Amino acid sequence: MKKSLITMATVTVVGLGSTFFTDTVHADTLNELQNQQSQIESERSSIKENLSKAEAEIADVLIDLEELNKEITKNNEALKTNEKTLNETTEEISVKEEEIAELEQSIQKRSDILNDRMVSYQKNGGNIGFLDIIFGSKSFGDLVSRVSAVTKITESDSALLKQQEEEKTLVENKLTELTDMKVELEGMQELILVQKEKNEEQKKQLKQKEQELQSKKEELKIKDSKLASIEAEVRRNIAAKRTPPATASANSSNGSSDGNSSNLTTLSKKESKSSTPVSGSGNLSTVINAGYPYLGVPYVWAGKSPSGFDCSGFISWAFAQGGYSLPSSTAQLQYVGTKVSYSDVKPGDLVFFDTYKVNGHIGIYVGNGKFIGSQNSTGLAVADMTSGYWKSKFKGHVRRVVK
Repeated sequence: MKKSLITMATVTVVGLGSTFFTDTVHADTLNELQNQQSQIESERSSIKENLSKAEAEIADVLIDLEELNKEITKNNEALKTNEKTLNETTEEISVKEEEIAELEQSIQKRSDILNDRMVSYQKNGGNIGFLDIIFGSKSFGDLVSRVSAVTKITESDSALLKQQEEEKTLVENKLTELTDMKVELEGMQELILVQKEKNEEQKKQLKQKEQELQSKKEELKIKDSKLASIEAEVRRNIAAKRTPPATASANSSNGSSDGNSSNLTTLSKKESKSSTPVSGSGNLSTVINAGYPYLGVPYVWAGKSPSGFDCSGFISWAFAQGGYSLPSSTAQLQYVGTKVSYSDVKPGDLVFFDTYKVNGHIGIYVGNGKFIGSQNSTGLAVADMTSGYWKSKFKGHVRRVVK
């Protein structure tokens, strides 16, 4: 048996701390290839598990960030409210301090007046002294009236002075209350600022953790992609060992050509589910069978080789295996060959689907309502066009390249 050499890139899986393959792996038997495939599947399973964990952690981080942003918003609102109250309190303190200063001046003036009256009572700018008012009375009744008048004036001034002093006391008490409130508000402002700084620091750490997890996630995706390519290559080698080469047979009795449908065996339901290649003769059979060893090859935009196909790239490649030259874009493929009715569809015909645009997807019909093509959701695969998504996208456009 000819020795098969499969070249593989060295892949280190995060979290496992070991190298999966060395630079080259030699496989002589189908059993060895299957063991390699099993190892790759196990490794990819571990990677997918780590991916799931990373995604779960990212989800938790995003939830924490959302809650933290709510807390930061509350802190900002509390800061604004507290700052407004603090400013109002400071302004009120200034007003009360001015009131106290005015009251002190008024009290001082009133005290000075009372003191002056105790020395000398002035009336209308005259020079009559306090004692003159008393002793200048003409009679005892006049004396009593004069003394009573002086007493009333003095008592009135004293009452006014007392009232001002009481008002001053009230204002001073209010000032003390406002000053205490200001101190409390300033302390609260500092606490809110400290909490805000802690939240901002925690947010920074969560953002950094999110970036690290995203990087880890991308790294795992790259490693999984590399392993997928290696796995596809192993599968191709397994398929090559399992599938005998296609043999050409000419039907000399009826003179039918390579693409004659009479020599093609279509897929039975059991065969289509297991992706068994269509058997037949000639180049068209080669076209139909070309993709089966590569089932599972990932979808690659503009891909035209077994390392990766897009839908039209696969068509061009498959027909090239049978000796036919076709363009590699759906825009051009929609005009090749001859348009036929779906009721007359045969294996090897091109079938078109209206996906993101009219004739946006293409495949090769293989029989029993199935087609083989490269789908971005599954990679190269056999799909059913008689139900579900592909049925809804198929509008009856069929083209026959080989008659």
